[in-house]
Amino acid sequence: MQLTEQQVRSLYGQDVQDKSGAKIGKVRQVWATAGYPTWVSVQTGGGSEPMAPLGNAQVQKGTLTVAYDKTTVQSAPSVGPGNDRPLTVEQTAQLYAHYRLQPQQAPQARDELIRSEERLRVGTESQPAGKAVLHKNVVTENVHTIVPVEHDEVYVEREPITAADVGSVRGEIGQAQREMPLRAEHPVVAKDQVPVERVRLAKNEVVEEQPIDEQVRHEEIEASIPETNRRRR
Repeated sequence: MQLTEQQVRSLYGQDVQDKSGAKIGKVRQVWATAGYPTWVSVQTGGGSEPMAPLGNAQVQKGTLTVAYDKTTVQSAPSVGPGNDRPLTVEQTAQLYAHYRLQPQQAPQARDELIRSEERLRVGTESQPAGKAVLHKNVVTENVHTIVPVEHDEVYVEREPITAADVGSVRGEIGQAQREMPLRAEHPVVAKDQVPVERVRLAKNEVVEEQPIDEQVRHEEIEASIPETNRRRR
């Protein structure tokens, strides 16, 4: 499949599906042979990225459809995540053997230069940012309260003996004594340990935008042509 530079740019991040329409993953990198795009690595969510050929592939509506089934692509030779080093001769031979392809003949050399550029690939990584700890300490505090208490209060009652009572009451001269039990309350303090609250740690994931400033390089090609050899428009 011959692709223009714009089409090659658009391949990055496109969905990849097999010939039956089953989704395989997304395009992560594009490799070229003799200056022409030939292979793509497919990000499938695993640790490595299997390679798929661009020959007989089709690009429609942001999806790259390869001419093989999903199992064949997933079991193909792979590269590490984010690897953009050129393919070795051994890797290329393994790919041709896996897909049962004949090595392509290099296109006829032309008077051309390949312009390259760097692309910024930004991601995130998780790292420790400290830890939250729950501590339980014992704090003593003073409690002031008022408790009502009772006690017996004694007073003397005097009741005259009337003429009607003389017959029922004997008068005796002599010493005598009577006792009355007295009662008094006093505060009593007891302490109960009572559960009053559950306390636990919880966390939420908060997404915030963080600016990134980086430099990327690209190549520019200028032609120096003698005036007499310039094509006239």
